[in-house]
Amino acid sequence: MDETLTIEAGDGRFTALVVRPDDPGPAPVIVVLQEIFGVNAGIRQIAAEYAVQGYIAVCPDLFWRFEPGLSLSEHTEANWKKGFDYYGRYDFDQGADDILRTIEAAGTLEGGNGKVGLTGYCLGGLLTFLGAARGQPDAAVVYYPGGAERYVGEGGKVAGPLLMHLAGEDEYIGHEARQTIVDGLSGNPNIEIHVYPGRNHAFARPGGDHYDEADALTANGRTQAFFRTHLSA
Repeated sequence: MDETLTIEAGDGRFTALVVRPDDPGPAPVIVVLQEIFGVNAGIRQIAAEYAVQGYIAVCPDLFWRFEPGLSLSEHTEANWKKGFDYYGRYDFDQGADDILRTIEAAGTLEGGNGKVGLTGYCLGGLLTFLGAARGQPDAAVVYYPGGAERYVGEGGKVAGPLLMHLAGEDEYIGHEARQTIVDGLSGNPNIEIHVYPGRNHAFARPGGDHYDEADALTANGRTQAFFRTHLSA
């Protein structure tokens, strides 16, 4: 069952898709953060899968200041151009504040068990990392966080459990950037990092051009076990 959550920001308000499990009993909440394509079919599929696993999934509209309700396919050049245009103008500090507000709102949802996890992909992966560094989700899972090498200095502030998945041949996170991330964060015992050799950016996104079933299953299996451990009531 889908619904919409409205969240107050410092300069307006934005919405988040809420997907609930069939079981009405208390459930953990997982906030799912989009890539540059908005809350599109791939993100909705991920949210639906979390609902099947018994979580309440919350997907905030990150580009609401540019175009509320954005939902793009990655299969056209025009959509890539639009997504990168918004990404290039995105205020990450403002976005991180949106995430903290989303976590707070998600924690008050009826039917929640009081636990809120956070996960995201690319743009959403970086914001997941910033949300974990600047806020207090109960657990966070990061998938190939573009630009995270610029923020590794915040890694010491991650006080809760964080799992990170990195692609070995990520065309947007080069070898040097990936090594900066690994070296900069591996000293924090709260952070667990896995690198998937030979994989490209977005290897774990359903329907993506670089989707790799085997490593996606491995990464997602680790994620599922991680959330089960840290989000149980």
